[in-house]
Amino acid sequence: MSNKNRLPKSPPTQGPALLGLAFDADDGHKRLTRSKDFLLAGGSEETHGMMRETVIRVTEKLENRGKSLREVSSEELRDTIHDVLD
Repeated sequence: MSNKNRLPKSPPTQGPALLGLAFDADDGHKRLTRSKDFLLAGGSEETHGMMRETVIRVTEKLENRGKSLREVSSEELRDTIHDVLD
């Protein structure tokens, strides 16, 4: 196989991050919000806004504890998300 048919290598990831996907957009807009710790894609304006607000609140709550999304266990992240959504 020649080199021109190969996909370029992706840079190595820096650790875990959040991925949010929504599929309820019917207005033709493509919504994308990203940071070093998360990527949110798709959704209606309302759904994408809710995902964005949730991840911002989770990030702020963790920062208040001196942590980032990449530093917490999956259990702590799950609990933090539940706290934010309640």
